[in-house]
Amino acid sequence: MEAAIRTGYELLTNEKLPKLQLDFVRGEEGIRVAEVQVGELQLKVAVVAGLQHAYELLDRVQAGECDYHFIEVMGCPAGCISGGGQPKLMLEKHRIEAYRARKSSIYGHDAGLQVRKSHENPHIIKLYDEFLGEPLGHVSHHLLHTTFQKRGPGKQSHSCDAPSKENTGNSIH
Repeated sequence: MEAAIRTGYELLTNEKLPKLQLDFVRGEEGIRVAEVQVGELQLKVAVVAGLQHAYELLDRVQAGECDYHFIEVMGCPAGCISGGGQPKLMLEKHRIEAYRARKSSIYGHDAGLQVRKSHENPHIIKLYDEFLGEPLGHVSHHLLHTTFQKRGPGKQSHSCDAPSKENTGNSIH
């Protein structure tokens, strides 16, 4: 989500993003919501870590209780740092420290990169120039977007009182 907000901000406002580190979308397991001023738009976002929380949030959206512009769902409880490709740790005290160290390393690496916005990545620019055409164009839309169809019974009853960690009034100025 951070990369999308970074790029979206500059494309919508035609201004350079003053702060590239967007802490309000970072966190642990659960649901985090934030409102971010992007030019004239009050962008409403939600980040879910752990699929059990996705059910809760989707029930709230379906009930008309949430009007987010952007929802990111990460299947693993602490996001990608606890994903299937990561070493597993059995003792809770080691797991917590490992997750903290992984996050610190990832965010430190990101902060040190010369290119931190998708629309400035030379490989992405080349991909669009040589193959996809324009963002949201016919070819890129056909190849990069999907649609979902209900294919059978799923969980129908979930709690609508999903706890969330709210951050409102965030500014990236």
